[in-house]
Amino acid sequence: MTLRLHNLAKAYGAASVFSNVSLDVSKGEFVAIVGESGVGKSTLLNCMAGLDDWDSGTVQLCGTDLATQSDDACALLRREKVGFVFQAFHVLPHLDVMQNVALPLLLLGKQDNARVQEMLDAVGIGALGQRLPHQLSGGQLQRVAIARALVHRPALLLADEPTGNLDPDTAAMVMQALVSQCRTHGASLVLVTHSATATHAADRVLRLGTQGINDTDRA
Repeated sequence: MTLRLHNLAKAYGAASVFSNVSLDVSKGEFVAIVGESGVGKSTLLNCMAGLDDWDSGTVQLCGTDLATQSDDACALLRREKVGFVFQAFHVLPHLDVMQNVALPLLLLGKQDNARVQEMLDAVGIGALGQRLPHQLSGGQLQRVAIARALVHRPALLLADEPTGNLDPDTAAMVMQALVSQCRTHGASLVLVTHSATATHAADRVLRLGTQGINDTDRA
């Protein structure tokens, strides 16, 4: 099991963000999570990666209970096991596209320029490797962020509205790159989105509400 949540709950003061969230994500499974704005989808993703804390319940990532780990241990586990596509791009402005995408490999001591180029090609920006972030459009920056999340072949991909800034054709290309990691390399993908198109290839579509998470009808 790549990811296991059990009775997870999060609140800000007296305001509950979500509660009673239990979810198992198997190796190679694509789970899409939908829900109204403000219901806590992004916060839930952050909890899955140990980037945010929670008030009760447990998060297990690749068999490790994150609550039992130090901040440094969680960071090392994320570095190896997780690829995260944020709504904000979080690219480094002084590095070119290839250097930004290569960062996860460099941190793991596994520099591989061919793999970096492979991922740039997969998301349709193979010719832009030498450009700096300020020379790119918002959609191109999103594709840089997605290539960076995929490059080290993580066990778990967490994607927060990954196609929100993309035109339909590019969004389809990006989703194909994400899903191929599940199907080809056995990565688990958890995606939160408002887009029905982005959920089309999901093995399960779940709806998050303040009282928990439930299966939803795709129609």
